[in-house]
Amino acid sequence: MKGSGTETASIDSFGPLSNVRFAVFALGSSAYPNFCNFGKYVDKLLGDLGGERIHDLATGDEMCGQDQAFRKWASGVFNVACETFCLDDDETLQEAKRALGTVALSEETVRFSDPESCPPTLPVALQSAVNRQLVSCIVRANKDLGDESAERSTIFIDLEPKESIKYDPGDHVGMLACNRQELVEGLLGRLKDVDDYDEPLQLQLMKETHTSSGPVKSWEPHERLPAVSVRDLFTRFLDITTPPTTILLQYLATTCENDEQRRQLNLLANDPAAYEDWRLYNFPTLLEVLEQFPSARPSGSLLAALLSPLQPRFYSISSSPLAHPKRLHLTVAVVSYKTQDGVGPLHYGVCSNYLMDRKPGDEVYLFIRSAPNFHLPQDPAVPLILIGPGTGIAPFRGFWHHRRAMISPRNRANAGPVWLFFGCRTRTMDLYREEKEQAKKDGVLSKVFLALSREKGVPKMYVQELAETVGSDIHDLLLNKGAHFYVCGDCKMAEDVHQKLKGIIKKYGEMTDEQAQNIMYMLKEENRYHEDIFGITLRTAEVHSASRESARRNRVAELP
Repeated sequence: MKGSGTETASIDSFGPLSNVRFAVFALGSSAYPNFCNFGKYVDKLLGDLGGERIHDLATGDEMCGQDQAFRKWASGVFNVACETFCLDDDETLQEAKRALGTVALSEETVRFSDPESCPPTLPVALQSAVNRQLVSCIVRANKDLGDESAERSTIFIDLEPKESIKYDPGDHVGMLACNRQELVEGLLGRLKDVDDYDEPLQLQLMKETHTSSGPVKSWEPHERLPAVSVRDLFTRFLDITTPPTTILLQYLATTCENDEQRRQLNLLANDPAAYEDWRLYNFPTLLEVLEQFPSARPSGSLLAALLSPLQPRFYSISSSPLAHPKRLHLTVAVVSYKTQDGVGPLHYGVCSNYLMDRKPGDEVYLFIRSAPNFHLPQDPAVPLILIGPGTGIAPFRGFWHHRRAMISPRNRANAGPVWLFFGCRTRTMDLYREEKEQAKKDGVLSKVFLALSREKGVPKMYVQELAETVGSDIHDLLLNKGAHFYVCGDCKMAEDVHQKLKGIIKKYGEMTDEQAQNIMYMLKEENRYHEDIFGITLRTAEVHSASRESARRNRVAELP
């Protein structure tokens, strides 16, 4: 039968995915702009195409509580899916639900226990926690690269690995850091179930398994955290500086003796807007939260189970295996900032300050992470264009040292030109100034450009604007001489450089937008456009937070 006009319109409005049911868990990092944007795009697209959303979009932040968020979402979406598809609640389904749900984390299902075997050494414990082959290194030198008038510290670290390592210029190290001692000690003093902070203990979780006789509960070692002392656990293995998750705040609320503090914690745990305002304005460490809500007395074992692991921090290698055999060099910006629009307590970047405090002879642990898309071309005759403000210069130092080692003085005339664009605020922050001058004298660096953004009496200039002033030459190097183009720095700068280069190609190639964009695609397909990009730094985040402070002031004022 032919339906009415209304019915026909209704049928026509169905999308091509009208018989599809879906749920999306988006992965991302809050260190980058457009958090979880791809997952959010997929969720919207599936909905726009007529799909039926059976569960709200959830997000996982690798900076904070991703595992917990996913487990909560996975359990919920599985139960909803069972109801949606009318699945029979048979034995197999019950087993799946148990596997997803497990036993809820609580003070009754988490405990510290004596290790069943000899505790591992610290290097073995760290290696099992990050599941990477670690290299032990001895600090040989640690010096500030700026002069005394520089407003911020950037340090040079010279490391000697205890064993042979392999890396290429452009690769990264994953550095394992320690939390600041004062944060750890303050936190340990507030735990209620630990008598000896230096005795090795194994964190155990109660697990439920299904047998022919019914469900059986047993205590099992935590799959990620090794048997170490509680002091080491909170120093080296757990993230105590990132603002606590809402799940953790919910637990802290249950431990509060003060009714008003319990109410405030429950508000933060259950009101997303209140939580985001509080988190962004205060960006509190776990100790600061416990100081804000002093009647909360958490269990150390459950706290350890709820906290995220302390993640390795990645740094570009600043040395060359040819020029610096048996050495690793790092260039590290030391991060410190004040919260609450600049009037709050001073916070410290975990790894940069850990490295700043290392003395010659100290031991550190790291692993090598290859970055094959940011390596040098094998032929030293290939021209290079290097753009990196601030610590974006880190891999490029390795590049020019490596190229010097690749070519003899006699053959340097046959080497391709190397152009370096470096940007900083003032001349006092011109990193490796003397080294760059020497490399230029040696003919290793052909041209060195300096962009100053806050030097008195000098027009403000950023690296992408500086590149534009020699756009015709850049166009010639890229399109006529086969140059490779490298960008290292934060994601905002990298996008600005990308757009500026596209404009250079359009202008000097006399192209349309589409043609210029196709050239950009070509450079990437030919592996001649290289990016080593990191997310928004805490310094950048501080600025963003300050710009939104007034919108949050009223809500934050309600908190104790």
